[in-house]
Amino acid sequence: MWFDAPMTPTEADLSDALTAATRAAVTDLFLDNPGHTFYYVTLTTPGEAFGPALSAWSHEALAQRAEADEVRYSYADSPFSILGEEHLKPVRDLFAARPAVFELDDEESDAEFDLRLRAMETALRRLSDEGLFGVGEARAEVLILAEVVPEDEDNVARARRLNPPGPALDAWLTYWGVG
Repeated sequence: MWFDAPMTPTEADLSDALTAATRAAVTDLFLDNPGHTFYYVTLTTPGEAFGPALSAWSHEALAQRAEADEVRYSYADSPFSILGEEHLKPVRDLFAARPAVFELDDEESDAEFDLRLRAMETALRRLSDEGLFGVGEARAEVLILAEVVPEDEDNVARARRLNPPGPALDAWLTYWGVG
């Protein structure tokens, strides 16, 4: 008797699904908030590398916060935190269909963790290349991140790979005391 065993989603499957879901969620964000200039868009995941959540900040939303300096890059404190759930929930299901990071031995766990973060980074890079976050000088004004939260030492390397040199990246690096 033949049974169709469920296929484990590949890195390409994760990247493709995340690209489409993030594109839809960010497009909705921009269309639903025409008076906002967004400077920070992030896909976040905890140390277990579960399927990511999307958050963003705009200059206008930040100006409404008394504690602006403290929350400027806080995905959780933004009024645009955990966006596009209708688009990202199916992606999280794909992530969940892969082996759990902390149920693997150390080497396999590291490889699985890296695969998931590469998929997040690939999706954001594709969308940046499409111009979703602007082009030229406008692109240099928007920071995009694939973040492990709380802080992870590799967030800086991913930020540098995903963003062109310019004001958005420089401000974030300065904020975190990284040169």
